[in-house]
Amino acid sequence: MRSERGWAGVICCFVLFIVVCLFLLLNMKGAFRASGHPELGLLFFVVPGAVASFMSSQQRVLLPLLGAILATPVCLIVMRVWIFSDRSFWQELAWMCSAVFWCALGALCFLFISGLFVARRGRQ
Repeated sequence: MRSERGWAGVICCFVLFIVVCLFLLLNMKGAFRASGHPELGLLFFVVPGAVASFMSSQQRVLLPLLGAILATPVCLIVMRVWIFSDRSFWQELAWMCSAVFWCALGALCFLFISGLFVARRGRQ
């Protein structure tokens, strides 16, 4: 049961990471650029990390991080092959590394908030 739930966290993060990446590439192209803050879309990558951390029973940070790292090459291939970008490969790689960071931060935020609820429940 534990290993199945762990893989569920990795798979959940993998799928959600790709969905968020495609959503940002297809629907928000230029929306953040027009606002003057082109990298605000990276904040959406907090969601896959938090959801995958919720799905994982143990290693609530490492499993979402593993899912994000596994999804990164898939997103890079999609960005280079099907979506024509005006950025270089190295800029896209840096953007994807930032997305992995924000995904791990989402997992850490979920772990922090759930720890607060557990500590509060323990005091009562």
